[in-house]
Amino acid sequence: MTTYIIGLKCVFCGEEYADQPMFEGCPSCKTKEFVSNVVPIYDYDKIAKIISRKSFENYKDMWSYAEFLPVDIKYAVTLGEGGTPLVECPTLGDGDGIKLYIKDESQNPTWSFKDRLCSVAVSKAVEIGAKKITIASTGNHGASTAAYAGRASLDSVVFTLESVPETMKIQIGAYGAKILATKEPKDRWVLMKECIDKFQWYPTGNYMDPPVGSNFYGIEGYKTIAYEICAQLGWNVPEWVVQPTAYGDGLSGIWRGFKDLYELELIDKLPRMVAVEPFGSLKKTLDTEDHIIKSVEMEPTIAFSIGTSISTYQGLATLRESNGLAVLSEDEEIKRLQQTVGEKVGIYAEAAAIASILGVERLKEEGEIKEGETVVSISTSSGLKDAKMTGERMGDVPVVNAKIESILKYI
Repeated sequence: MTTYIIGLKCVFCGEEYADQPMFEGCPSCKTKEFVSNVVPIYDYDKIAKIISRKSFENYKDMWSYAEFLPVDIKYAVTLGEGGTPLVECPTLGDGDGIKLYIKDESQNPTWSFKDRLCSVAVSKAVEIGAKKITIASTGNHGASTAAYAGRASLDSVVFTLESVPETMKIQIGAYGAKILATKEPKDRWVLMKECIDKFQWYPTGNYMDPPVGSNFYGIEGYKTIAYEICAQLGWNVPEWVVQPTAYGDGLSGIWRGFKDLYELELIDKLPRMVAVEPFGSLKKTLDTEDHIIKSVEMEPTIAFSIGTSISTYQGLATLRESNGLAVLSEDEEIKRLQQTVGEKVGIYAEAAAIASILGVERLKEEGEIKEGETVVSISTSSGLKDAKMTGERMGDVPVVNAKIESILKYI
């Protein structure tokens, strides 16, 4: 099989290019204050001849959807990512008259949705002959990059932060990456860019300031989340899809997936997309008519995987195009909901992933989500990525003896 990619297009200005690595964004509209990612263009006429709802019935994992990805499948670097469950949550949603589902992305190989991005991005690295992979990451993206680079027998270097939980650093190292930590977030990008420029390292994520977003080939992997949701819901498109968001990679990728299906007339409507963010860069920009992404103040957050002072144009474009919304998360509410989702649904999600459930709560309270609507919350990663935070909330486990009386006050 050959890929159906026929070129690239800027998300903002629409300028088109031949297929090529363009990880620093579109040069036509780039300024000191602004940069836009590019996206692949596909030959939908050819894809339409081989794709149908019926063909999706036998698709089991992400690479089943190879026609929609920008890499020839013969270069696929895969660990079996995709095919994650869509979990119905009647104890969380039905009482409010909505149908709520959680797309549990923690069941990917390295326990996060980043595996979809990294599988495609590293596959493209193999296709173009890259020799060393790099990423700046607070955890999930770094672990996934390291795992897929190792799978492809490529070296990887992960730039992270000194403040990142030890569990995250251990997981990255377990896959064989060389890990380097900086004190300031932007220092990672400076180092990463210099290594890319000097040594031709291949990036799986952002290294631009202002950020452009992750490797645009890799973002295409997130489209498969939309394909799976539609197939799992019997081709009934949800009214809302709620995504924890930093640089808008998952948000824009999932949206592109829904648009693919709409373009091919496999679905007849599109969902509204929701970004949940700790500090509100997209929310602040969405409230204006500007395309320049607004920077906001940051502070420490347990949802560190989505903690950023500035988001990307690709995220903003997704919200505007889908008539979507941006919602703020709060740490104390995330802690409460992590316990609730664990107890009532059986999913132990990372704090950043729980932010999407908080977003659903907020939109219900504000009357945005209406009775009878279907909502899909994307749970991006496992709570085991930062179990220390959960442990602090739970407290010490009581030690009891072998007499029934010793346990009565606890049970």
